[in-house]
Amino acid sequence: MQDRMTAQETADYLGVCLDTIYRMARKNEIPHARIRRRMLFRKRSIDAWIQEQEMSSLDTNR
Repeated sequence: MQDRMTAQETADYLGVCLDTIYRMARKNEIPHARIRRRMLFRKRSIDAWIQEQEMSSLDTNR
C-alpha cells in the first residue's frame, strides 16, 4: 500500500463507510489534504490520528 490513500482506500482501511470519511474530512476531524476536488490521506497520519484517538479515550476513562 502506498503512503497516500484515496477517500475510498481510507474508508476501507478504517472499515467505515465512504460517506463517513467525507463527513469527517469536511469537519476537519481526520487529517487529509485536498488537491482541487480530490482528498488524499497519508497512512502515517491516519495511524497517528488513530493512536491519538485511543489515548484520548483512555484519558477520559480515568
